[in-house]
Amino acid sequence: MAGITFCHHLAFSSQSNLSPSWLIIGATKRPQLHVKRSVTKAEVSFVDSDEAKKLIAVDGYAVIDVRDRTQFERAHIKNCYHVPLFIQNNDNDLGMNDNKEKRAQQFLRLFSSESSKLLLVCQEGLRSAAAAYKLEEAGYQNIACITSGLQSVKPGTFDAIGSTELQDAGKAGLIQVQGKISAVLGTVLICAFLFITFFPDQAEKLFQLAPTS
Repeated sequence: MAGITFCHHLAFSSQSNLSPSWLIIGATKRPQLHVKRSVTKAEVSFVDSDEAKKLIAVDGYAVIDVRDRTQFERAHIKNCYHVPLFIQNNDNDLGMNDNKEKRAQQFLRLFSSESSKLLLVCQEGLRSAAAAYKLEEAGYQNIACITSGLQSVKPGTFDAIGSTELQDAGKAGLIQVQGKISAVLGTVLICAFLFITFFPDQAEKLFQLAPTS
């Protein structure tokens, strides 16, 4: 250039529905014949990670990552397209309305055909669902999202690039460090408990050697 679970399907129609849906054929002083145009229906599919992997490998879906740059750089699916739904502006604020036209032009350059097969991904599933609504309005018909986002993806499911797992890309650096510290402290406490349990005499001697205030 992933939380709320979406279980429903979003019904929408092709872009041709934006034009008048009735064709009027007739002549002066003659009855008008109204011919109703056919409407093609499509659905946004919400799939799990295994189904998403099949869409990519078998059905040829392109992966569109709509996360911000920070999460994208931490971990992303190999060969995906990065088209952020939220763009950082000059004031370092996040807003969906900023650079809206620029995002639309960027996307249309990549996928000008409404028949393009697109798998939208984000960290928790919210932004990808929002992007699906936008594509629905534009008439795209082959749209899929990962239910609950990349945070629900098991390690090794996709070929990924980055310094962490896809499911952890939404975690800030401090949280990751705290998690590692907690794991180390937990291991130390377990070892201490086992030492006291199986070697009580040695443990008592160590406690006696400890300085007292």
